[in-house]
Amino acid sequence: MNEDKHIIIGFDAKRVVRNGTGLGAYGRNLVNDLSHLYPHMQLLLYAPDAGREALAQQVKNAPNLRMVYPVHAKNALQKAAWRSKGVVNDLLRDGVKVFHGLSGELPKGAKKAGIDTVVTIHDLIFMRHPEFYHWWDALIYKWKFRQTLKEANRIIAISECTKRDIVELGHFPANRISVIYQSCDTRFRQSATAEKQQEVAQRYALPARFVLNVGTIEARKNVLVAAKAMQAVAQDVHLVILGRPTPYMNKVKSWVEKHGLSSRVHFLHNVPNEDLPAIYQQAEVFVYPSRYEGFGIPIIEAIQSGLPVVAATGSCLEEAGGPDSIYVNADDHLAMAKAICSLLKGQPGRDEAIAKSMAYVQRFENKNVAQQVAQCLLQEQNKALTPPNNHP
Repeated sequence: MNEDKHIIIGFDAKRVVRNGTGLGAYGRNLVNDLSHLYPHMQLLLYAPDAGREALAQQVKNAPNLRMVYPVHAKNALQKAAWRSKGVVNDLLRDGVKVFHGLSGELPKGAKKAGIDTVVTIHDLIFMRHPEFYHWWDALIYKWKFRQTLKEANRIIAISECTKRDIVELGHFPANRISVIYQSCDTRFRQSATAEKQQEVAQRYALPARFVLNVGTIEARKNVLVAAKAMQAVAQDVHLVILGRPTPYMNKVKSWVEKHGLSSRVHFLHNVPNEDLPAIYQQAEVFVYPSRYEGFGIPIIEAIQSGLPVVAATGSCLEEAGGPDSIYVNADDHLAMAKAICSLLKGQPGRDEAIAKSMAYVQRFENKNVAQQVAQCLLQEQNKALTPPNNHP
């Protein structure tokens, strides 16, 4: 169609070029998939600077995908001002009719300028559980959320849980919120070679049998409960905790040492992405006792790697893991231990649970997610191109 060439979508790409995981991975996966599936779309990625070269290189070199940087913003303050407001002038200059805030923020004045806006909100943990944040950070995030609601024509929530939070805590109309689950890299479905698994096992001194946890080692992720559960799990089964350390890790280590579990609980940091599948695929069970999440990508990665999952109730993790994973109270380490034991290799029903879960998580694969987002953006695009009804 000839009019296809006029579809110009703008994106807030700050996190795309600056964040290695989480919000950054979400943005990179999405724009890469959109550029491939919809070559007629012109995708303009607005970032305050080029960010980290290694991350920018993960954005595909495609004819319909282009980075846009501010011309006059030189220092951090000017770049922040451009992203929060000044970018609107550049959107108008470039003919952008629809702008997608990939990480929960929209520039002030976009709506007034006639630009339709879509924003992805990943979670409202800073409002639901402010105790996990510095009070000032929680205040800033809350203020940004309120400002975003004023600019948003439509919100994409990455889970039903996040949608409920937006409606309850932001009083935003439910009929203007689309639930589109976050995509997951399908590379975890690809089996690592025996050589790769052996090399990774040796390099990280992986135990022969282990339960795996992946994620930032912080209080909200609640991995201490998994460590406590290991007391009631067979002695030859270990726990491997993989992620960026925070001061909370000292609390976990102190408890582990006090209870004689140091030889069975292991911590891994700074593991490159290319080693993750080989580590996942050598575990027996994945455990994720997080108290609150907007989605829970590690659960999807684990299931794609062929692992059964034990996770905590209370947020969106049931949505991520589906009905064939096991969910327990985030404070009940004995229930967690029982669930882990029921999913170890050789236990009845384990293989069936894994197969059903792998079928369930196909809904989160990149193509399906990108198509849903595109539909949402094109609806706004069509609305933006439709002339106003001037009839009385």
